[in-house]
Amino acid sequence: MNALLKSVTKKLEAMVPEYSLVGDSTFFTTDQFPWAKDLEANWTVIRKELDGVMAYVDVLPNFDDISPRQRNIAGDNLWKTYFFWAFGYKAKQNCKRCPETVKLLQRIPGLKVAFFSILAPGKHIPAHYGKHKGFIRYHLGLKVPQEKEKCRIRVADQYAHWEEGKSLIFDDTFMHEVWNDTDDYRVVLFLDIMRPMRFPMSWLNELVCAIVALTPIVQVARRNQDSWEKQVESLLG
Repeated sequence: MNALLKSVTKKLEAMVPEYSLVGDSTFFTTDQFPWAKDLEANWTVIRKELDGVMAYVDVLPNFDDISPRQRNIAGDNLWKTYFFWAFGYKAKQNCKRCPETVKLLQRIPGLKVAFFSILAPGKHIPAHYGKHKGFIRYHLGLKVPQEKEKCRIRVADQYAHWEEGKSLIFDDTFMHEVWNDTDDYRVVLFLDIMRPMRFPMSWLNELVCAIVALTPIVQVARRNQDSWEKQVESLLG
């Protein structure tokens, strides 16, 4: 299955510029993804539910507790996650605790992955890149330190920083790196969206997603998330 996935995605990568409906750039705008404006307009609704989650930040799972393959870029307790869903799997209890956020997420076309990405003070995510150009990475700033210039992301040779209530949209197959050089948490709503493409590449992209959902990487993450939810169910309610 992995060999098939690699073969399909490699062909897809080469054809993206021709079939992509949003071009092939490092960063994108909310005009290219109109649903992002709905998230921005309702960011305080999401922030309110996030605040409830942050009350228990110390017991939230580290990214590599859920997805062990992330250990090379996480590997500590400074990158916490609160998953909603990924490739058809839904973290039911997490979704139940944040109903308004889930309502907003359900309106987004092509949504494949959604979670709160929580970086503790001093966290550095080393340079890395995504493997599949059929996705677009989206961040909605929810909690951004006052010294926002010290909390930044580099994508290829471009730098940006988050702002509360604002979108940051980029192609994660470019090498990217993140720093939180502040004394506060940085939290974003982290989404992976299907890249809008013309047929037949749109169909092929869906096929890749279906294959990804069956891989051990996703299945292990699903079991780990279920295990964590059972462990903390009495604490979080």
